[in-house]
Amino acid sequence: MHHQEFEPPEELRDAIKCFWHNRQDFGEVQSSFEVQPDGYVEIIFHFGDDLSIANKGSLQVLESPFMMELLHQPAIFYTQGRFEIIAIRCYPWAVFDLLGLPAGKNKARLSGHSIVLLQPELKSLVLAGNISEALALVKQYLLKAHSQIDPSSMLFKAGVAMRKANGTMPVSEVAAAAHATVRTLERNFKQSSGHTVKDVSALIRFEQARNYLWLYPDCNLAGLAHDLGYADQSHLSREFKRYSGTTPAAFARKARQGLGRRI
Repeated sequence: MHHQEFEPPEELRDAIKCFWHNRQDFGEVQSSFEVQPDGYVEIIFHFGDDLSIANKGSLQVLESPFMMELLHQPAIFYTQGRFEIIAIRCYPWAVFDLLGLPAGKNKARLSGHSIVLLQPELKSLVLAGNISEALALVKQYLLKAHSQIDPSSMLFKAGVAMRKANGTMPVSEVAAAAHATVRTLERNFKQSSGHTVKDVSALIRFEQARNYLWLYPDCNLAGLAHDLGYADQSHLSREFKRYSGTTPAAFARKARQGLGRRI
């Protein structure tokens, strides 16, 4: 598997965490892979065989591009053959304004949106191995889109505070950092991202725990819970299982075997 991440231009860093490219050969038989929750919304262009997601006991074929909103449990995808992805990892409080979409859930389909028009040229560039040109095309589109919106300084300040605190900051302190009342912040955050400050903060903190266990699966869980601001190890275990479907100890065992990483 080949995986590489790229920083966004300075002008986009209030809305986008990074761009990434993934290439993998799954062979002739349909295979599955798991994606764990984190604190981002992603816009995903895919090239190769069909990509499907497990949805209520059946497989849903995903168009390209599609939006993967905040996950609250692992998602299982299916594909086969040579498969490539160009993706945009966005902050959830900024992505809807960036794309001019109404906030809310179940926005996996982007059919009818102008970003879909990038697919044919991106496919040609990616299949020819011109990844840098493909990324440049995506960045150009997003820079133009970003120039046409009025970024909310309140939401930007709130998002920066939440990420710096790794999701441990109480809502009242996030509101203070954003120079807003709790009620105003919650209303604007919900309108922008479709989720509450508490929802996103919990996912940001889970992401820190998940990433640390990927890198250091033999770490002390009680110490990790303390470092990440959980009340105790039991609190960490409950929250971790809530989002990953497994305990930190079981996840660490998979990490030692090189399993369970995000595509």
